[in-house]
Amino acid sequence: MKRVRLVVAYDGTNYCGWQLQKNGETIEGVLNRELTALLKEPVAVIGASRTDAGVHALGNVAIFDTENRMAADKICLAVNQSLPEDIRVQSSEEVPIGWHPRKANCTKTYEYRILNRRIALPTQRLYAYFCYYPLDVERMRQGAAFLVGEHDFKSFCTAKSHKEDTVRTIYRLNIERDGECIVIRISGSGFLYNMVRIIAGTLIQVGRGVWPPEEVEEILAAKDRRRAGQTAPAVGLTLVGMEYETELSQWQHSQNADWEYHILQSHIKTDETAYFLIRRCCKEDWERLICRNIHHAFQNGAKRVFLVDLEKERLQEGMQYGYYRIDRANWQEPGGGLPLLGDEERKQIQQICTGAKEPGAAEPEWYCAVDGGRDKGKMNFSL
Repeated sequence: MKRVRLVVAYDGTNYCGWQLQKNGETIEGVLNRELTALLKEPVAVIGASRTDAGVHALGNVAIFDTENRMAADKICLAVNQSLPEDIRVQSSEEVPIGWHPRKANCTKTYEYRILNRRIALPTQRLYAYFCYYPLDVERMRQGAAFLVGEHDFKSFCTAKSHKEDTVRTIYRLNIERDGECIVIRISGSGFLYNMVRIIAGTLIQVGRGVWPPEEVEEILAAKDRRRAGQTAPAVGLTLVGMEYETELSQWQHSQNADWEYHILQSHIKTDETAYFLIRRCCKEDWERLICRNIHHAFQNGAKRVFLVDLEKERLQEGMQYGYYRIDRANWQEPGGGLPLLGDEERKQIQQICTGAKEPGAAEPEWYCAVDGGRDKGKMNFSL
């Protein structure tokens, strides 16, 4: 058995999206059919992004498992012989059997194209949204700047489930005019249902002068879908590509109006340990912030997360956050201190702690998050 990763490009015009549907043909359905015929065994691909009807892609990623002995890098060439002209597998390669496109850390990049002229061009009708109102790109850029970073994007998604965590990170959001075409290019850790199209629809309103750029910040803070603009049509959207992380960064930092935290990740691979320092967090986001970041650290390979609340000391032994139990950190190091860390890392953590506490305040108390489904007891360390 081997696992094969595909990079797939397609024109989504004639399809009911990526995911299998009962009422029409989909990209996933076509790939399953043609790979099954090629490899002479049942094949079911799993896609990284389940694009909607009419959405295009230059680099969606999918995997499937196979017993066939055909070389993984030859599968793309072979299956392209039978695929319709509007679907092409750009590459195929073998990956570790445990690799999954939706669980690995990834930066996704989308483009939304707007044809901004007085009269539509028939040759652009399938690949760009036509807007005859003059759009001010500089105003759109000013509004877009409020969306960069880690935020709760509840205002910018069509709810599929009230239980879904609506926090996402946008790394870059650029808007450029190329002649009569305006291109919104957005890269992030992942996107909610219709998130990119709602962002596009909102920025179009800003570009038209309906809203000032500062309205975007208020829409974001409202966490109310009714405040944002309309969902822009699918026709202008293209999934450009996905860049998978090969190595964890040493630190992860996040800061916005609702929270600020720091996570040291450099010991996840070597010691299965992460350090999570919360400088501040509003009451409404506290539990989700804890659950989300501990779970992400465990997904990356941690089996314990040392954490400290530098704002209000809301952590207590025996608390349960999702799958994870909070224990008291019992350092077995002379004079106390943080285990496993080098001198520079200790210094960085101390600077964060010192900058957060009031003068004369006691040292903050550390706790340890472990898998609550296992009887691990308290985590003891000796150096």
